Amino acid sequence: MEIEKAGDLGFCFGVRRAIQMVEEAAQEQGPLQTLGPIVHNRQVVEGLKAKGIEVASGLPDIDSEIVAITAHGIAPQVVDMLKSRGLKLIDATCPLVQRAQRAARRLAAAGFFVLVFGDSAHAEVQGILGWAGDNALATLEAPKLERLPRRVGVLSQTTQSAAHFARFLQQLITSGIAPLSELRIINTICEVTTRRQQSALDLARRVDLMLVIGGRHSANTRHLAESCVAAGVETHHVETAAELDPAWLVNRHRIGVTAGASTPDQVIDEVISKLEEMAQN
Repeated sequence: MEIEKAGDLGFCFGVRRAIQMVEEAAQEQGPLQTLGPIVHNRQVVEGLKAKGIEVASGLPDIDSEIVAITAHGIAPQVVDMLKSRGLKLIDATCPLVQRAQRAARRLAAAGFFVLVFGDSAHAEVQGILGWAGDNALATLEAPKLERLPRRVGVLSQTTQSAAHFARFLQQLITSGIAPLSELRIINTICEVTTRRQQSALDLARRVDLMLVIGGRHSANTRHLAESCVAAGVETHHVETAAELDPAWLVNRHRIGVTAGASTPDQVIDEVISKLEEMAQN
């Protein structure tokens, strides 16, 4: 059995940066809290907890004088609330998420209704909506243009699929562009995410089975798995090596492995080692 890793997988720049920032802050300044998990990966969160970095699920749960904003970012209104409490903030927002936040703010300031292609329940999207103000909507389904104001600006959650964003835009425009006086589109999808999705897709097309490693709540990991399924190959999303099932490997000769942007190298290595062990038995 041959095991092949995708050419681009695992931690991205934004995740490495966020983890490094909170680890250095804890080492230099003492225990702190993150407002929500720093990234959507249970193993990362547990590892940080051992270093004095706890997770506050919401504003009422904060009992530390030092609070870190996660890689997903937050709304400016939340920043103001944290500052009003006299807390020291560490902003670990991914620079590419900050770019999307600034784009939303610019569009809103210019009088556009801001339409965000993304999961409205996701922390990143909620933050972007906050930067856009009251005239904004997040959705994964293209709304009818006649239901929107005449000037619309569109951007995307950074971890969405470029192909899905293009399909969303096509559906939006084909619904009838006549009601609009102006439509402005800003591509805020992370280029690293796009490369990883393409790398996973290329691998999925030449293997018998794909394993996608990453947190259950990680949007980019789920999208990787969706891309592999779309390629027509059997795909399993696992968080750790403990979830591997020997039955998946029966009559499989080429196994592809990829991982989300918040998946630690150690977890990837453990999955591959377990696969190699299972292949020998």
